[in-house]
Amino acid sequence: MPKLSFSREVEVRHRVDVFVAGGGPSGIAAALSAARQGRSVFLAEGSACFGGMATAGLLPLFMPFGDGLNFYAGGIGREVYDLMYERGATYSSPGSMTPTIRAEPLKRVYDDLLSASGVSFGLMTNLVGVETAGSRVTAAICFGKSGLFAVEATTFVDGTGDGDLCAWAGAPGDAERRYEKGDEQGRMMPGTLCSLWAQVDWRKVWATRQGKDDETMLPQAIADGVFTIPDLHLPGMFPVGEGLGGGNVGHLFGVDGTDERSLTEALVWGRKSLAEYERYYKEYYEGFEQMELVSTAALPGIRETRRILGDYVLCLDDFNSRASFEDEIGRYSYPVDIHAAAATPEEQEQAREEFLKLRYQPGESYGLPYRSLLPRGLDNVWVAGRCLSADRAMQSSLRVMPACFITGQAAGMAAAMAVETGRASRAVDVGELQARLRAMGAYLPGA
Repeated sequence: MPKLSFSREVEVRHRVDVFVAGGGPSGIAAALSAARQGRSVFLAEGSACFGGMATAGLLPLFMPFGDGLNFYAGGIGREVYDLMYERGATYSSPGSMTPTIRAEPLKRVYDDLLSASGVSFGLMTNLVGVETAGSRVTAAICFGKSGLFAVEATTFVDGTGDGDLCAWAGAPGDAERRYEKGDEQGRMMPGTLCSLWAQVDWRKVWATRQGKDDETMLPQAIADGVFTIPDLHLPGMFPVGEGLGGGNVGHLFGVDGTDERSLTEALVWGRKSLAEYERYYKEYYEGFEQMELVSTAALPGIRETRRILGDYVLCLDDFNSRASFEDEIGRYSYPVDIHAAAATPEEQEQAREEFLKLRYQPGESYGLPYRSLLPRGLDNVWVAGRCLSADRAMQSSLRVMPACFITGQAAGMAAAMAVETGRASRAVDVGELQARLRAMGAYLPGA
């Protein structure tokens, strides 16, 4: 393709201690933990609200904050969890470790937390470039409706979910040393375009569902020609309010969340495919006869893109051994949950077997080492959330939102400490980091 040279002088609009890219759960936790250590923070979020998949993405529920014995997402995660019940941001019964989500109240929870913290932030503000000097990032280039501007910072946290800041900070052409994507063939887990539905009679659904489930109904519907793609994996429809259903239904096979052309195609198909799922629920179950689609999400649910390579790459062996680490910054316990990259029965069955097999009993967990937050070749950058340093199996466990709170708060705390001491990321006192995390409520039984 032809190329052109693009050069601009841009206004340095902010000079801060910590720049955070992305306002999902990892970015929110990073910004709050750094600000509460007295550091100046700027948080850039590309969508119209904070929260990522829980809000703009209309994901109907969180994955487990704990397992009934231990609350793993202590600290910022616990604060958000408590505020959800206090402010009506969930439809779940008190004490549920997997609370459903009411997106509008949760948006206000995040707005209030960040506004009260002193964090400077911009919504509809996209990271579009990174300036570096050797192994240090010096500035983030952002774009909003006013145009391009720069944020200079001492430290940087990548909470984009796609590892954009880390990927763009390296030298051109060295992607193989900075990140991995997908399986051995480069295939990634499919995404999902979540949705909100009205006029669901949940009492009728619960009363009449005996003997009916997706394992029996989906194959019948596929045989009846309901679906264009014979996808046997259906995460499901969940109650998120009186008569309201949150749909985590359908898969966007082949989508690459780091390519806007792929995302465009996936979004168009996702909206079209929901007509098939509406037919499925109306014809094969009771209680959905009057259901009506209210909205599809403004943000597609992307389960997997880049996995940034750090000083330590968490792996399936760590999951199987319930690993502990001296530099542990938290623990978590969600199963290995790799959604099949294709809708073939063989791949779907393999994914199902792995999900049922690779899981823990209550009280079991694996450790999250500080080194997995440290991107190779960068001295003042931390990565948090679903793109941190892990293999594909471990990423499928870590990608969910409670784990993002855990890694985000550790990254933000470490960035704040690096500013305090003038040290690089690898020279942060891990013992002191653990002590500060424990003081804010992090689950660190062995540290």
